[in-house]
Amino acid sequence: MSGTKDNGYEGFTAEERAAMKEHAKELKTAARRSSRADKAAAAERDVLAKIAEMRDSDRVMAERVHAVVTANAPTLAPKLWYGMPAYALEGKVVCFFQAAEKFKARYATLGFSDQAKLDDGPMWAAGFALTEVTDEVEARIAELVKRAVS
Repeated sequence: MSGTKDNGYEGFTAEERAAMKEHAKELKTAARRSSRADKAAAAERDVLAKIAEMRDSDRVMAERVHAVVTANAPTLAPKLWYGMPAYALEGKVVCFFQAAEKFKARYATLGFSDQAKLDDGPMWAAGFALTEVTDEVEARIAELVKRAVS
């Protein structure tokens, strides 16, 4: 509708555009790797390198989330997904860690895709805000990832 007031849509944010570019780069990198074992080892190195790049509070939480997920859901394979540490089953992302810094949010997020088996009636949580990963939070993450792949 020309001549009317702008509806406020300004397109993707710079952070969203950067995430899409990271995802395209991840796909190209994964396609270049040779064997399945090479791909798995390299994907885990990529995830650990991405976690190491995070600022302190995000990094500490991401390290703990990574340890809990890999210990409690060993069928999930670490991989990068839009520049975030993610964990996939048969190539499909089940859960991911989004650093607060990624989209300038006030908290990090542990998110679950529709591949996660967390269904609980007609409504259930698919994302969890994280400000700190305590022992209690670790136990809750462990329970969620176990259920997600059950």
